[in-house]
Amino acid sequence: MTVDLKFQAEGLIRVANNIGGLQTCVLRPSNVFGSGETQFVPLLANLSKFGLAKFITGSGGNMSDFTYVENVAHAHICAAETIDSRVVSVAGKAFFITNLEPIMFWEFISLILEGLGYQRPFIKVPTWMVSYVVILSQYIHDKLSYRMYRYSVSPHYIVQLASRNRTFDCSVAQKHLGYSPVVSLEDGIKLTVASFSHLSKDSSFMRFGNFDEQSKAEKLLGSGIVADVLLWRDERRTFMCFLILALAFYWFFFCGKTFTSSAAQLLLLVTAILYGYGILASDICGFAVQNIPSSCFEIQNSDMKNSIRSISYMWNRVVCSIRLLAKGENWSRFFKVVAFLYLFKWIVSFSLAVLVGIILVFAFTAFFIYEQYESVIEGLWAVLLFGIMESKGLIISTLPESVTAFLRNDNGSHQEKVHFS
Repeated sequence: MTVDLKFQAEGLIRVANNIGGLQTCVLRPSNVFGSGETQFVPLLANLSKFGLAKFITGSGGNMSDFTYVENVAHAHICAAETIDSRVVSVAGKAFFITNLEPIMFWEFISLILEGLGYQRPFIKVPTWMVSYVVILSQYIHDKLSYRMYRYSVSPHYIVQLASRNRTFDCSVAQKHLGYSPVVSLEDGIKLTVASFSHLSKDSSFMRFGNFDEQSKAEKLLGSGIVADVLLWRDERRTFMCFLILALAFYWFFFCGKTFTSSAAQLLLLVTAILYGYGILASDICGFAVQNIPSSCFEIQNSDMKNSIRSISYMWNRVVCSIRLLAKGENWSRFFKVVAFLYLFKWIVSFSLAVLVGIILVFAFTAFFIYEQYESVIEGLWAVLLFGIMESKGLIISTLPESVTAFLRNDNGSHQEKVHFS
């Protein structure tokens, strides 16, 4: 839309040249940015908030020319003065205006985002994939007759801009208009970031700006010994724990004994080791033998209370969910339960040994990988969630009117009950 308007405006300006003594020329600034701009930087900030600005379209090496807004204003002054002086004939001609500092497009984006407190893009995605996503999204929006994209710049134009070289020769404007940038690209970026400070990310919530902040994986694991082991904080201790669990796994499932027999023999072995350690002398050949404190075998009352409280809470949630499901008023809960039961049925179809082995490998790898690539996984999840929501809207739009009305009434009645309760 914006490109078409610019093309039409340029045609009108050229047609108006030499009419009634009026002289005009056309200025073509490339990628204008700066204070007061309402499209480019706000779009970047919104994409960053949804985790979508972490992706690089294409190889990321494409070059582009950008023009700071004050340089555009200065170019207009130069053009007006040149036309008034009539020393050089510039009437009816077109001139490209840039900052005369070509830069990689994604480096420019990174500087803007980092200045606003967001993370720079780093996940490279093929251009064809982004194009297909844009086409699918546009198709869904057209089918739903709902405009979610509030910017005048076409998404297809943004994809082309982000993946192709777009530089211009500004020498003609320098020669005939006497144009030269009054604000450098570096200063223009700093001024732009300062003018959009209201869009910046709160530093207290910056994941990558605060290296002492706990990761989500560490918080999920309780930030204790378990987190240190599963996140490989101490490789030696983690490896020893994994080795012990692997030996226990082999002992219970691959020794040809029943589970009860294996557990009894293991308990007998542990008892013998503890008894033998307890009767050792306090000093053996000059080496001090420390006694195991009795507190190691005690369970605190607070721990027991917390465990019982957690079990009670889980039980009450299950009972509450069953009661709500029995009323038959919440289809969303019904489908969630059905999905959970199918998943549970699929899990129990495997043998116990396979399940325990998968859980063991998953515990020592998944949390570590998630912590190392947290931003990548969250970005991919955001894209997947966006696609699911778009597909959900498309599916609902294809349902009969009676079904959609029933779903709306069901959701409305459920929300009213939640509100009054």
